[in-house]
Amino acid sequence: MSYIAIIGAGSWGTTLACLLSKKGFDVIIWAREKEIADAVNYKKENPLYLPEIKLPDSLTATDDIFEAIKKARFIVNVVPTQHIRSVFAPLKGKLNDENIIVSASKGIEKETLKTPSMILEEILNKNVYVLSGPSFAIEVAQEKPTAVTISGEDKTLRLLLQEIFSTPYFRVYEHDDPLGAEIGGAVKNVIAIAAGICDALELGNNARAALITRGLHEIIRLGKKMGAKEITFSGLSGLGDLFLTCTSKLSRNFTVGYRLGRGESLQEISKSMRGVAEGVETSLSLMQLSKKLDVEMPITSEVYQVIYEGKSPQQAAWDLMNRTLKPEFY
Repeated sequence: MSYIAIIGAGSWGTTLACLLSKKGFDVIIWAREKEIADAVNYKKENPLYLPEIKLPDSLTATDDIFEAIKKARFIVNVVPTQHIRSVFAPLKGKLNDENIIVSASKGIEKETLKTPSMILEEILNKNVYVLSGPSFAIEVAQEKPTAVTISGEDKTLRLLLQEIFSTPYFRVYEHDDPLGAEIGGAVKNVIAIAAGICDALELGNNARAALITRGLHEIIRLGKKMGAKEITFSGLSGLGDLFLTCTSKLSRNFTVGYRLGRGESLQEISKSMRGVAEGVETSLSLMQLSKKLDVEMPITSEVYQVIYEGKSPQQAAWDLMNRTLKPEFY
């Protein structure tokens, strides 16, 4: 019952493994890189993705995914969205009816335009529960107060997962709209790139407030078109995550936007960053998805053009402000 496998040893995966291990669960973390697994096992640290955080003595790691899931009842995906399919494909047909799958990744897969839970459900043929919300890994690792949400189909399992993940500093709510939680978690990363550009161009607090608000409308329009519940986007996995990611340099996506706004190329930024800024590739996926579903997403479109078509951040900001006038709600 208590064995938990965390698949992905980035900052968020390591943080969740640390949190659950401290609660007394038997936790093993799968790392793609053997050196990370060795560092967790022998030094009780993850120097690449979560430096300066001492990991629990009971936490173990492996670079063998089959070893990771061998005893696990709970399997938590924390793999970057574009790599979920390749990591989990070997597990097809290897799980049993007792396994419970949780996804804590954010993004939209290119080509298929699927969310993380959709990818996992396709491969594993199991319902997936989504953990999402405003949660910088380093602050959770430092045990600073954080609130997130767990969402999924079966309320009994949601309540079980709520209890498993909750601590005095990590408060977990539950609801029944995993699709909405994933859409909020994916789109907010693209809006955060726009927010970083906004700050770099010194456009002011008014501009950032407008950007966050109109960004929320893009999330809502896409979410409703895909069948999510509108109320979800006023919650932790919607507005909460959006606000956090758009207002702090702890956000990798905000930082990418800020550096783009300062004139750096994406290649320069990528070379110097540790970890994945999901919004970069998600902007491409969302452009395809918005066209497919005929959903207007002007901020997303401008971010895409800056990243992939070489448009200047200044021109993108100008074009957003000088679009055809519209009613606020439509």
